[in-house]
Amino acid sequence: MKLILFMIPMFCMGLSTLAQGGNEDQAFAYSSNLKIESTAIRYSHELQQLVFTIQVEGIAGASVPTAAGQMDGAPVLGYVFPTTLSSSDVGFGKTEGIVAMALTSHPDFDDTPLWDENMDRNYTNDGMIWHAHWVVLVESNTVPGGLAVKQFTEGDPSVTLPPTNPGMPMYMDSPGFAVVADGNTIRVIIPAYRIRNRTEFKFDAVTAYMEVNASNPKLPLLGVYAVYSIASGDLSLPYSVE
Repeated sequence: MKLILFMIPMFCMGLSTLAQGGNEDQAFAYSSNLKIESTAIRYSHELQQLVFTIQVEGIAGASVPTAAGQMDGAPVLGYVFPTTLSSSDVGFGKTEGIVAMALTSHPDFDDTPLWDENMDRNYTNDGMIWHAHWVVLVESNTVPGGLAVKQFTEGDPSVTLPPTNPGMPMYMDSPGFAVVADGNTIRVIIPAYRIRNRTEFKFDAVTAYMEVNASNPKLPLLGVYAVYSIASGDLSLPYSVE
């Protein structure tokens, strides 16, 4: 929790200044599709599944990035659930940071090689389709949003990733959970056993713009460049699983 509280000022700075990434669509900052009205995580004892939900003022998932045409500068839009889960709860080795469930859309690349989200039998063209990632977020003072996905050196033997990871040198997993956008609501459905049956934890909800960096070693590989809405208002993770 100390790490979360330390990050709040920088993370909220992205909300107030709406700092621009190189390929951010400026309309995102004013879109009702990214303005959070409520959030919830509900556990079904009968189905032993957790349903993560964000409701927005507009149409959830209707806003998507425009392709940059390359990996460097590739835009990523996200509905994100920061949690108090530990990294080992979701399949990573033990590491510091905020474990978050991120629902993302990014047309320039596909980072879910095991899954065919658009069901066209091509497993490499689904980046635009909203899909789920586990990520570990850490402070970054080099991007306006103040956060980035935690990186590591390729081949580091101390790093443990789930077998469904997309093969990038970041704490990121592509678990293949079902993402459903319907009207003003976007949901992701997670079997309880995939988080070691953890059903008591805290969380928050955020909409944010991220961007890939493949050229500047001073910037993170995937950083948060703008924050559009925070359910709690201050990233305090006040919500509990119902």
